[in-house]
Amino acid sequence: LANLVQGLNSTDPAVREKAIAETEKKLHDQETEKEKASKTTVNRTVINTGGPVRGFSQGFLALLEKDAKERAQRRKRNERLANALKEKGNDAFRKGDYVTAIQRYTEGLEKLKDKQELYTNRAQAYLRMHEYEKAIGDCEWALKCNEKCIKAYFLMGKAQLGLKHYSESRQCYEKILQIDPLKESLFKDCMNEVNLEEKRTKDEERAMKEVQSGKLAALSIKELLQKLNRPDQNILYYTGGIRLLTGAVKDCTGQTLFRTNNGFSILKDNETVRRGFCAERKNTAEVDLSVSLLFLWQAVCAGNEENQRLLLSHPDVSAQLPKLLSSAVLEIQQETLALISLYSENENGRRLLVRHQDLTKWLQILMAFVSNSDARATSAMNILSDLTEEERFKAQCRVMLSTSVLPLFIQLLTSAKLVNQAALARCIGIMGNLCADAVIRTQMAECKECWQACLKFVGEGFDDSTPKYHACVFAVLGLMMNLLLESNGIIQDFAVDISVRCMSLLRNKDGSIVTRATGVLSRVLAASSSAVEEATKGGVVKKMIKFLKAGGPITSSYSIKTLSICTRSNRQAQEDLVKSDPGFSVLLKLLDSENAMIVGNAAFCLGQCLVVPGAATSLLNSNVVMMLLKHAGGDATRTSVQENAAIALGKLCVAEPRHIFQLRKLNGLAILNSTMKYIHTI
Repeated sequence: LANLVQGLNSTDPAVREKAIAETEKKLHDQETEKEKASKTTVNRTVINTGGPVRGFSQGFLALLEKDAKERAQRRKRNERLANALKEKGNDAFRKGDYVTAIQRYTEGLEKLKDKQELYTNRAQAYLRMHEYEKAIGDCEWALKCNEKCIKAYFLMGKAQLGLKHYSESRQCYEKILQIDPLKESLFKDCMNEVNLEEKRTKDEERAMKEVQSGKLAALSIKELLQKLNRPDQNILYYTGGIRLLTGAVKDCTGQTLFRTNNGFSILKDNETVRRGFCAERKNTAEVDLSVSLLFLWQAVCAGNEENQRLLLSHPDVSAQLPKLLSSAVLEIQQETLALISLYSENENGRRLLVRHQDLTKWLQILMAFVSNSDARATSAMNILSDLTEEERFKAQCRVMLSTSVLPLFIQLLTSAKLVNQAALARCIGIMGNLCADAVIRTQMAECKECWQACLKFVGEGFDDSTPKYHACVFAVLGLMMNLLLESNGIIQDFAVDISVRCMSLLRNKDGSIVTRATGVLSRVLAASSSAVEEATKGGVVKKMIKFLKAGGPITSSYSIKTLSICTRSNRQAQEDLVKSDPGFSVLLKLLDSENAMIVGNAAFCLGQCLVVPGAATSLLNSNVVMMLLKHAGGDATRTSVQENAAIALGKLCVAEPRHIFQLRKLNGLAILNSTMKYIHTI
């Protein structure tokens, strides 16, 4: 019965149908048994008609009825959620934000897998992004939900047309007419569009053959440029000529010839080329022209600073680059990213970008590529990583950070399952690097939604076994550490939640994540006594002592800082440290460290814990007096080391006077007296 119920609850239609068939068979078998029970055998023995079989049937039917009600309620709830997500997707689609629309439709399908409208809506968004195969896939799923869905056939026809599959496109439109003969007008319009597109493609192929086989192919760079400036040709002619020109620019000599023959004037002198390149909504011919130009400029500018400068100086190019990056055409995006990479990968190129481009929107534009699963995401993150080395880029990022960048960043964090996780990790790291700018760091640290997204991401862990997830968590923790350099009311409000999340991560098998989580604790606990109390209850002292026994220098630095914050004001933490580190063996070892920060925090912890009864006495047979005396009277670069050591030494002698004998033996009373200025209260 349990297996049948589980099958009936399955989201897989095939499994569900199989379970229904098995259920019907079992009920039929039970009815057959009941019929047999009313008959007698050959020897006249009467078969028992009561008991288990009837009871089993009634129980099974009751269970099925209960399950059916639960499934109906669950579906009703999921349908409400799916409809809400569909409306959010529709709103994003109307605004032209097709990436977000796709994400919302996908989330809706996770709630209700057989909702046809979500498949067709998502297919329409994929169409706008020229992702035709994905659009076709969604249309096929929509037809599984409703085999007479006209919208699915219409969109599939559009997608097939985009792939130049003209026969398949016609078949889709013919299906519409078969389903509804009243759609004849729509059918004719669609078929005319297919015929025109097919004719245009054939004309293009014929023109390209003429270009490649004619005299144009044998011309020099100078002659090609002269031909391209002729105003009496169609766009296909110019596209073919640009491709030939790209092949001719093979080396530095070709790049120089292109420049000296005024090659960058193609846009200025040829209105057909300029209009096609600058068109807002490009047709197929204009897309091909733009891609060809981008290829040409890559060839002309690769390793050539003067050509790079001249290209960016062109007003049309400067104005179009952000638009090309945001294009819905995959090929245009790819080649625009490739062109910009030529600039961003070297210092002079980056300075040209900063000088000639308004980069205020670039952080947002490039960050949006995290939603792509292909190489575009990697290219965009490479460019962003390079640009963050420029102070002027950081300054420009401040303008749109709160209004545009942070909302997108938060959305990416909350949609981590749906984006390129490797690119997301790099994106988070880039935002962390931007926090080196104090203005950016302050804006992010004061963003409540940003903290909520970070905490949700770290707390949920969509798949904690994957390296990509580990990389994302590692990056988020690094970002949080940078933001915690600030101090504000938002951080105080979230301090407890942050410490709880980090405490849970201390059990992670990835040592780098444990180190980062400890680092976050070392900064966030100082913001809230409640966070210290919560962490202490969670056993933070014992964990930090464990890390100090086995951890490396970075983990040790974070761990001892965490202990110093906890023991500063929390008596339970002080007692826990005395209990977890008998005889203060760990702290004494840290006092011998070459790291002044570790020494200072170790001396501070020791001084705080000497208020615990018996703590000072446990140190009578150790060399603690000599170690503290060395630091108190030394020439440490950090005066806090001298101060903490002097205070600890004074508290030690007050708590256990027998330590004074050792102090006298080492002639340390004079040193202690000279450091009394540090001791306000012992």
